[in-house]
Amino acid sequence: MEHLLELKGVTKRYGDTLALKGVSLSIDKGECIALIGPNGAGKTTLLRVIAGLEQASSGEVLYRGVKAKPSLLRRVATMVFQKPEVFNATVYKNVAYGLKVRGYSKAETDRRVKEALSMVKMEGYEDKQAKKLSGGQQQRLALARALALDVELLLLDEPLSNLDSESSTIIGKLLNWISKERRLTMVVAMHDAVEAMALTDKVALLMGGELISVGHTYTVLKQLQAPLKAFTRLENVFIGEATPNEDGSTSIRLSERLTIEAVGKRTGRVTVFIRPEDVMVSKRPVELSARNAFKGRVLEISDLNGAVRLKVDTGKALFTVQITKKSLIELGINVGSEVFLAFKASSVYFL
Repeated sequence: MEHLLELKGVTKRYGDTLALKGVSLSIDKGECIALIGPNGAGKTTLLRVIAGLEQASSGEVLYRGVKAKPSLLRRVATMVFQKPEVFNATVYKNVAYGLKVRGYSKAETDRRVKEALSMVKMEGYEDKQAKKLSGGQQQRLALARALALDVELLLLDEPLSNLDSESSTIIGKLLNWISKERRLTMVVAMHDAVEAMALTDKVALLMGGELISVGHTYTVLKQLQAPLKAFTRLENVFIGEATPNEDGSTSIRLSERLTIEAVGKRTGRVTVFIRPEDVMVSKRPVELSARNAFKGRVLEISDLNGAVRLKVDTGKALFTVQITKKSLIELGINVGSEVFLAFKASSVYFL
């Protein structure tokens, strides 16, 4: 079987620094692979080589079985960076730029821009200035710019890092749809192994520039528990006993005092994960459709360069919540504040 893309012994040096060490990896059409590993593992460098933005020092990159020069890779792949660069222009002009360079007609450009903005939930933003958007909105704009090109290979560098709750939820759901429904080939760099499990069933583990293991997500993570402890995010991971309900949901008893609701039917012992970005926080009880709601007290507040993480003790479990700095200020939350948490049953992932 011919692979869409294949790396053979790819090494990349920056002076005396060896960023990639003989990486060999195959990527099939329609496949989604998560590159996981700690900071400095070589994930971003590998993405840049695949995208044709960096020339490998040695080794080969094959596209459909033929050795590919960076110029070819730049035509068939596009990369969304962790900190996206947006042009000092309108949202429309940002998304349309790549289409204009590739010679698309005005009518086709308009159609693609509209479709891409719809996918990232930014309809009506066409005339807004890109530089004035929030960090999360700029990330969604960068993703729309990439999707508009409709390339064969989409590369994303930490697409869910340090986003506001709305943008994180929108991008997370969109990536799942792109992977499972649209079947666009994707390579996604993540330092968070738990988020990788929610996105795809195939991971490639990088450590110190070396490809340590490739395979089914659960198998790789299970076999390499010790190294993973250095970078896997463990917030909001719980183990409990699951009982299916008649309405198609599942009640998960985490302790004698804590039960949460999840979508889907499961029975017996399960491990679940709730993304910190999916937990809503308020200073007073709010009527929501969320089936999981708890009162707690803030134990810790940490700054994440654009976002804020709260450690909240409900007296039954310790939850991590991620919100924007703006929300923190508007809500008047401090260490010791009493808050109310809520998250939907659909935000509970089975691992």
